[in-house]
Amino acid sequence: MATTPAPPGAPPKPTWAPRSAAPLPWLRPTIRIRLTLLYGGMFLIAGILLLSIIYLLAAQAVRTGNQPLYKIVDFEGLRVASNDCPGVTNGNLSLSEFNAAISECIDHERQAALDRLLSRSLLALLGLAVIAFAFGYAMAGRVLSPLGRITRTARAVAGSDLSRRIELDGPDDELKELADTFDDMLERLQRAFTAQQRFVGNASHELRTPLAINRTLLEVHLSDPNAPVELQQLGKTLLATNERSEQLVEGLLLLARSDNQIVERKPVDLAEVAGQAIDQVHAEAGTKGVEVRGAREPAVVQGNGVLLERIALNLVQNAVRYNVPEQGWVEVTTAVENGQAVLVVTNTGPVVPAYEIDNLFEPFRRLRTERTGSDKGVGLGLSIARSVARAHGGHIYAQPREGGGLVMRVTLPV
Repeated sequence: MATTPAPPGAPPKPTWAPRSAAPLPWLRPTIRIRLTLLYGGMFLIAGILLLSIIYLLAAQAVRTGNQPLYKIVDFEGLRVASNDCPGVTNGNLSLSEFNAAISECIDHERQAALDRLLSRSLLALLGLAVIAFAFGYAMAGRVLSPLGRITRTARAVAGSDLSRRIELDGPDDELKELADTFDDMLERLQRAFTAQQRFVGNASHELRTPLAINRTLLEVHLSDPNAPVELQQLGKTLLATNERSEQLVEGLLLLARSDNQIVERKPVDLAEVAGQAIDQVHAEAGTKGVEVRGAREPAVVQGNGVLLERIALNLVQNAVRYNVPEQGWVEVTTAVENGQAVLVVTNTGPVVPAYEIDNLFEPFRRLRTERTGSDKGVGLGLSIARSVARAHGGHIYAQPREGGGLVMRVTLPV
């Protein structure tokens, strides 16, 4: 790693941040909700228009206005009593005043009748709107049920079950065409995935065998005490190159396998995995003068123990190898936080710019180095760690540590 100081004010940039869940998932505007609101809203608008037309026609029919329907021309000895129109019960009214009171009473009754018609119509419209929305919601669910089936199949496929198919029956409409297209895509994906697995298996054998033979031959020649010094030096160089090639092949094969979801899972304690990784790098850490410390609490997850151990080993190895020359340390901790198992590896080391963090997770990439060219590894450690974390449904973050080094944080579901 280069020791270039970080630019001032460079903000830490986490790597592979998880997607935050929606705060209120039940308010998610699904297609079913939108169709329900669309059809229900159209019914409500049509009902309001119809009610307005009925009201206007009813108002015109009863002829509300200032013109009286009739008037009394003589009311000698006429006595009128009305609970709704108390103004006409006054016996001291003149003929014109009496006719005006009668007209006002009739207009009041007409308006009251229209108000009752409007209120009852609004109640009826409200009831019908509720029924329309419920009916629309049910019908939308029935129409969109094939989409739900497609979604469930897609989720099953996301769990590496490529054998699932939708096999949607029914009319030959757009949804069936979509389902058939999705089934064809799954068929091609399954063939490609099967071919990849076959290739990985074949490559594992074809690549390991000649490298193992080369290593054996080199070790045999190096064991000859009569071999010239130049030949022994050349043999050691070739043996180191062969070992590097073996590490590269193992890393590539592991990277290819770990990009897939883990089907067979068993309980694995991250504390135990981290302890085994520390044991494997203990000698190297002692040689470099790096102190390995940290409290490891039990954190059991469901996964593949070999792959999870590879995560811890790669992170601890990187933390030891990319450290300061003197008084360096590596802290490895495990715990359960917020329902997730957490593995944190922190180390001293060169200052890492925040904008370089993402490059560290790319295959064959190191800080300020494009290709392999270091004796510290083959450039696949963090790529493998990220792939394994993804395969277990987890995430890995990297953040520059103040003063130099990195803080690597792995979260896995328990």
